[in-house]
Amino acid sequence: MTPASVTAFCPGHISGYFRRVDGHDPATTGSIGAGIVINEGVTATVRLSPHSSVVVRVRSPEGTAREISRTSPPLSFALDRLGVTVAVETVCRLPIGAGFGLSAAALLATLSATNRLLALDLGADAIAELAHETEVIFRTGLGDVAACQGGGRVVRTGPGIHGTILRSFDLDAPVCAVSFGPIHTPDVLGSPAQMAQVAAAFPQRQPKNFMEFFACCREFSAGSGLETPAVQRVLAECDRQGIPAAMTMLGDGVFAYGERACDALRPFGEVYGMGMADAGVRVESAA
Repeated sequence: MTPASVTAFCPGHISGYFRRVDGHDPATTGSIGAGIVINEGVTATVRLSPHSSVVVRVRSPEGTAREISRTSPPLSFALDRLGVTVAVETVCRLPIGAGFGLSAAALLATLSATNRLLALDLGADAIAELAHETEVIFRTGLGDVAACQGGGRVVRTGPGIHGTILRSFDLDAPVCAVSFGPIHTPDVLGSPAQMAQVAAAFPQRQPKNFMEFFACCREFSAGSGLETPAVQRVLAECDRQGIPAAMTMLGDGVFAYGERACDALRPFGEVYGMGMADAGVRVESAA
């Protein structure tokens, strides 16, 4: 029996450093870099409907889901590409546009749920390819879809969803973050001057462990021209306490690692606690 609704979840991704790679089409365009796939992300519930609609909600610390939008051009585009109509509701806890890879997570969760609901028989690669193409076209991300296909601390050495990805599952302590607001990703990704500075700051070595990962992230953010004064203050305090930390890319915020990380970030604003995800997108229920 065809279910009336399907719910899927996709983890987010915090990027620590990246470099844009321009290909000859969206499939070969993307980025290389490194980050952490996190166990916070986006839950998408998709229902049968004669007309497509999207509702975006953010869940408060008290558990209330507040509606923030009734439109999502990337989601609408992806559904149109599939030639389907469904009603979509996405829910997340982390702030949108703040460097947590939530646009990629929303696409992967929505497309995975739609695939199951309508029995489209799409494979994981086909879903990821459409999600990645959508991200590139809307300039909402370059490497998050590739990362969110699985879990772990990731190092991406090739662009697109078929590029080489090295996954290390070496983060068993909390990952915490503080955000001071969004950085408008399309402005950064669409600026040749900013992209040139970002490319020049890209680390020349591949991190072998999480400490080297954070060191590479810090070198990158310092040289990229993206650090804000608020980010610099938080990073200085984390350095003082000996806590590994870096800037969220692309977002005006900081993520830190370890048992003392949340306490170190607390004086600077609302702290979002999470951990490393051990897997990528998954369908959670069908009813």
